Order: sequence, then structure tokens, then C-alpha cells
Amino acid sequence: MCRGVSILETVIGADAEGWRLDRALAAALPTLSRERIKALISSGQVRRGDGLTLRDPAIKARAGQSFAVEVPAPRPAHNEAQDLGLTVVYEDDHLIVIDKPAGMVVHPAAGNPDGTLVNALLHHCAGNLSGIGGVARPGIVHRIDKDTSGLLVAAKTDRAHEGLARQFADHSIDRRYQAIVAGRPTSGDGTIDANLARSDANRKKVAIVGTGRGKRAVTHWRLERPLRDSALVECRLETGRTHQVRVHMASIGHPLLGDPVYGRSRPGTRDVLKRLGFERQALHAARLGFRHPIDSRSLSFDSRMPDDMQELLSALAV
Repeated sequence: MCRGVSILETVIGADAEGWRLDRALAAALPTLSRERIKALISSGQVRRGDGLTLRDPAIKARAGQSFAVEVPAPRPAHNEAQDLGLTVVYEDDHLIVIDKPAGMVVHPAAGNPDGTLVNALLHHCAGNLSGIGGVARPGIVHRIDKDTSGLLVAAKTDRAHEGLARQFADHSIDRRYQAIVAGRPTSGDGTIDANLARSDANRKKVAIVGTGRGKRAVTHWRLERPLRDSALVECRLETGRTHQVRVHMASIGHPLLGDPVYGRSRPGTRDVLKRLGFERQALHAARLGFRHPIDSRSLSFDSRMPDDMQELLSALAV
């Protein structure tokens, strides 16, 4: 892991005038979560431009103020390095692109202490991962759901992490998913622009909320192939929110087949799912494109649809 301390410097923008300091810094530094920034402020690792160390996350930020945030190198990871046979699509000194199988959790959490992508990366990269994400999430810039397969990029250096995080924040990453959904869309394409937030009724679920709540989420979808009582669609993400494709497609009456949380299938497709033993959302992160954060090369990667989705596709063919 990275040694020493990383110093992230930023200036508060005009739109963050009067915000809480932790909120303003989280908006300005997309590599750090608001909770992480709150902890760094409380532990005296945030300095104002005049050298004053601040310890109150709730103080008001002012436009034009400059700040330096000290991000300590992570402690030796308590996560175990495990040889889990990663499928590496691309790797250099700064980043690594992985084709994640369905069923693998991205980082350790309650209920999934090991067997995660982080455990596999710790083994594969021999400790050379960005420390910005903290002990539990070394190298992790973004994630995909446990039961979603496909492409994911991780950072080996803090500089790469910062550069990739900026691209995710400004929505310049090319992220395209293949999804098998219930029912046939009546049009060939469309855009879903609907804010998402944790459901008030069930905190494990994400729900569409009104303007002024949650975070804006935009999904552009395109019909690729009509199927029996279903369809294969491509979903291009303008934003990347938790469960975005799953919630958005369900909101227009086309939930993902096999989705245990947001899905509902018709009798015909339900019988096919049962016969095949298909028990996950039919979602695959098929394309990932971005600028290399160090040398600005344009990189784009494609992943073949996994065998279980291929089998489902064949079974539903018309």
C-alpha cells in the first residue's frame, strides 16, 4: 500500500457557499466519502489555507476558501490476501481492470468478511493498491452489485484513484450494461431521468424520489433483441448510483429477470428461470471506457456475456 500521507488540496466552489464543511469537501473531493471526510476533520487532518486546523465538520464553508486534507496511508490491511483467480482484462503500474464473476462481493462488509474482490486484489497486486479508500476498500474506485457480472476498474496509486474518481464524478466514464428484462418495450430506446435514494420503507432497497431528494440518476436504454415475454436491452449509465439499472428499468415496467428485490416475471419466463436455476438479476457490465488517469490515453474494454446469461438468452429466443 502507499506509504506516508497523501495531501489533497481543493478550493470551495461558489455553489457550496454556506454548506457544512464535510459536505462541501465531499463534493470537491469525489475520491473521499462524506463520512471519511467527517472523520478526517474530527481527527485534525484538515487545514484551511491560512494554516488553521479545523475539527468541526459542521462549520460553514465559504466560497473561495482553500483546504488541505491529509489522508493517512492505510494501516496494514486486516483483510486477508486470497488467491481467488481473478480475470484480469488490463493492468499497468497505475490501475487494473477486472472482469468480475457474478456472486463475488466487491469489498468486505458485514456478512462477507472475505472472498471479496478486495481480498483477491490484495493477493494479485501484492499490496500495491491506492489507500484513498481506507483499510476496508483499498483500490476501490467504484463497485457493481454482488450478483452482477462484468467490468470494474481498481486503482493501484492514489494519483490514479483521484483521476478515475474525477471521471466518475463528471460522468465521462462509458459504462454499458446488458440486461434481460421482463416484457417487451414498445419503443426502441428511451431515457430514464429519476432521482434515487434509500427507500424509507426498506433501507436495503433503493427507490425513486422526487426532485430535491436523493441523487440524480440517468439511464439511457436501447432495445437490442426482443425475446419471449422479455427483451435484451443495453443500458448506458450517465450516472452510476446504487441499483440504478435495476430500479430504473423496474420503474418503466421492465424489471430485470431474476432480480430478487425489484423483479417480477411473467409465468413463461418464471418457468424458464426455475428450469435453468437462474437466481440472480440478469445484468452484466459489458463495457467500460475511460481516459487513463496518468497519460490520458483513451481505454475501452468489452466483456463477453457470461454463460448463465447466454443460456437464459437462448432459452427465451423467439
